[in-house]
Amino acid sequence: MLKKTSILLTEDKFAEQEDYIQKIKKLNVLFETEHRRPRYAFTQTYGCQQNESDTEKINGMLIKMGFVLVSEKNEADLILLNTCAVREHAEQKVFGTVGALVHLKKKNPSLIIAMCGCMVSQQHIRQQIRQKYKHVTFVFDTSAIWRFPENLYNVFMGKDMLVDAGHDDGIVIEDIPVKRLSKYKAWVPIMTGCNNFCSYCIVPYVRGREKSRKREDVLNEIEALVLSGYKEIVLLGQNVNSYHKDIDDSYDFADLLKDINRIEGDFIVRFMTSHPKDASHKLFDIMAECHKIERHIHLPFQSGSDDILKSMNRKYTSGEYLALVEYARKKVPGITFTSDVIVGFPGESDDDFEKTLDLIRKVGFCGLYMFIYSKRKGTPAAKMENQVSDDDKKHRFMRLTELQRQVSEEFHRQFVGKSVRILSEGFVKNDHNMISGRTEENIIVHAELSDRSVSEGEFVFVEITDSMNWALKGKIKD
Repeated sequence: MLKKTSILLTEDKFAEQEDYIQKIKKLNVLFETEHRRPRYAFTQTYGCQQNESDTEKINGMLIKMGFVLVSEKNEADLILLNTCAVREHAEQKVFGTVGALVHLKKKNPSLIIAMCGCMVSQQHIRQQIRQKYKHVTFVFDTSAIWRFPENLYNVFMGKDMLVDAGHDDGIVIEDIPVKRLSKYKAWVPIMTGCNNFCSYCIVPYVRGREKSRKREDVLNEIEALVLSGYKEIVLLGQNVNSYHKDIDDSYDFADLLKDINRIEGDFIVRFMTSHPKDASHKLFDIMAECHKIERHIHLPFQSGSDDILKSMNRKYTSGEYLALVEYARKKVPGITFTSDVIVGFPGESDDDFEKTLDLIRKVGFCGLYMFIYSKRKGTPAAKMENQVSDDDKKHRFMRLTELQRQVSEEFHRQFVGKSVRILSEGFVKNDHNMISGRTEENIIVHAELSDRSVSEGEFVFVEITDSMNWALKGKIKD
């Protein structure tokens, strides 16, 4: 059993970086005077919502240092890529992008190219960047984001490729400035890291052990967001159900949800991701009591085979998973489920795969994130024997996709003729007569406006007139 992580919750740790922020700001003032324009920065995020939240912090620091954010790489004086290591495809995509940046570096030798995130938190990736991508200026670990101003200042002072590998496991930094991408939806990390060590997953190795924020800091942040007009609060963690387990008291994630629900205002709370082994009955009891908590849970099952689940080190059985779903549906009427599933894990037989399909039929997920198993260097699964052939993976993936299409179609069909409340997320792409939004069950809805205008972040009621396998269609109710 893992020992509890020692937590150093630091109120003013980021204050150490203020001197570097002010020094860079002065450099940027000089740059603007000389070039008659501000210094521009471009940031690009790969991967999960946690990475998006990290980029919001980086953008906040950049703005405070006097940079202006731009949407095109070729305009930038600084380019930062926040990377993902969960799948091999994500890494290849990043390397393709960073390789192409060599042409911009040749045109502008003073261009600063930075990389951060889970991908560059791996030692072998950092070595690869040093050897093959010498135009990259500096890289830094996920745990070193708060030192971004210091690292950037050292770059301005002429240091060669700088690598900050973090070494801050156990520290939770507050007070980092944030530039939020949305005016109505806010990511709120409640913890970082993971203690589960699923045999296929690189996350514990690149984000460290579980570290929870103090409840007061989380609640104060959410209260301020609601007062500022935010309507959707998304709580983030690799396993939100483990919140506060690294701190010696009885407070847990369900208690946090109950406290958030007490905050005044009309808003909805979503959260991800939940690990089945830690999703307690108490969680669903609290969800049933609290009207501001979404009636949806993302509960990754990964495989329907107990043998594969054991090999994955998931610490639950398919039967336990189905019992949890049954309890949730009993306590929270109308609750919806989305999940992750991996096809082609080492040793997966045809019978194992059929058990996965059977679990999907029994649960009736409204949506699935489906992945073909990808080796991650440094994980136990990468060294396992009985690797599944690419042909078998592709065939099983096609069958999985077709089954979920049928399940999703049947699920969405039940809403036709009903009225639902959605939070508007703005216009559907290329159609200014149709808005998109999500219900409290996290179901996507496209709604015709007719004569009524609707703002982003506004709650509206929609009459459902049609369904698809991935969304609902309807009309705004007067």
